[in-house]
Amino acid sequence: MAKAIKKVHKLTLSEEEQRTIDLREVEDALVKNKEAIMQTLEIMNHMQDKGILSLLNGLFGQGDKVLDIAVKAMDKPENTNTMKNLLLLLGTLGMINVRQLEPFLLKIDAGIARVAEYKDTEEKTGYFDLVKSLKDPEINRAVTILMQFLKGMGQDTEPYEKTTQDTPEKRTNQTKDKTLEKNGQRS
Repeated sequence: MAKAIKKVHKLTLSEEEQRTIDLREVEDALVKNKEAIMQTLEIMNHMQDKGILSLLNGLFGQGDKVLDIAVKAMDKPENTNTMKNLLLLLGTLGMINVRQLEPFLLKIDAGIARVAEYKDTEEKTGYFDLVKSLKDPEINRAVTILMQFLKGMGQDTEPYEKTTQDTPEKRTNQTKDKTLEKNGQRS
């Protein structure tokens, strides 16, 4: 009958053998990712040519000073408002339905093209000319679109507003609205 193993001896590698194994693993990884490494080196070369690496090196070398300057610059009210406005603008751009906007932009482009072709003359347009031009289907369509656009601009958008900043104009309007409601003048 066999004897039970009571001691397990770990296979220990010498430092040289471990180094050889590690180098082999690194070499295999380099060969496996050759294309990605070559592209990365090419990008780094371009960054070196443009001076970006020097800039980044200086930036990280003086990181605390740069961060301190950036924080102080952002602490100014005008810069804070710029950041708020930028975020609000980005949020608003995200709400725009490009599919709805595209036909409108194409019409604006066609209008600009017509204006570019127009030769300026001494001829004046009178009131009757304006009324007669409404019979032209293209002008009539443009006027109708303009009226719809103006109606949309006149719509109450306060429920959709994302700004929480209470401006003096807004406070004045709210006070007027409350006064009108008290007096029963507001519908």
